[in-house]
Amino acid sequence: MVKEFPIPVVAGPGSQPEEDSLQYLPMPDAMTTFALPIADVEADPAVLAAACAVVEQLRDRMCAAPLGSSPVLVPVPVIELLDRDADVVRLLNQTMGEGEVSIAVRGSAQYRIQETVFASVWRVREYAADGRLVSDALMACAIPPIVRQLALDGAILECAIPEKSGGLMNSPAVLVEIAHKAATRKAGDAAHVVNLTLLPMSPADMDCLVQTLGIGTVTILSRGYGNCRIGSTRLSNVWWVQYFNSMDTLILNTLEVADVPEVALASGEDHEDSIERLGEWLQVMRATEAA
Repeated sequence: MVKEFPIPVVAGPGSQPEEDSLQYLPMPDAMTTFALPIADVEADPAVLAAACAVVEQLRDRMCAAPLGSSPVLVPVPVIELLDRDADVVRLLNQTMGEGEVSIAVRGSAQYRIQETVFASVWRVREYAADGRLVSDALMACAIPPIVRQLALDGAILECAIPEKSGGLMNSPAVLVEIAHKAATRKAGDAAHVVNLTLLPMSPADMDCLVQTLGIGTVTILSRGYGNCRIGSTRLSNVWWVQYFNSMDTLILNTLEVADVPEVALASGEDHEDSIERLGEWLQVMRATEAA
């Protein structure tokens, strides 16, 4: 099943004003790895057949729409599950599981977005303000396009650059660089990365970056390349990307100007591998259906 995903507050290291205190999602203890589905042996054969039909349709669409060089811009295969039989949806939840990437959204939009154990295959649920489920989709893509749209929701196009005073060292220069790259960026451009870990940064510098860039609407937790938290900022197309070790200590801290940071994206190789694994999925499910 797709689990509840708490809304975090993410932006970067350093203190923040009291009303925007820094909080973190608890990091996972272990990374989810792929395993073939264990089908419910009590499932009705008609339910198994219907679930297989959904997966086969998804796989066929994935074969027809490989990931391109601009993974957030290509057409996305989508299968809506909202009107499907509840038992079919339950079986799909059970067998497709949860993968390496989870996404939380702050603000008025209410989404639950979770990668399945099949990399590049996502479960995207949208809720109305009253909590009613209004869309429940399987989606095959590098990352659901709604993620970038939500990250841009309410984002600003420029930020105030502070003067170099009061203990500030490199944050004003970093902000000038980041703001320029963000203002001149076009969708699909290569990412521009500033590695804060390699720069002399005072505590005042870090506070300045956090307070100036602010906290955006999207937080991504990725376990694909170690423990990684990725958060949009209020400045359009600017993200914090932070890597943590097993003790939850920050070991790499970057600012990235990108549509969505690459670490959160499924690759073309992931996509092809999932097509193959979905074929294995179908074999297992159909064998169960025939038993």
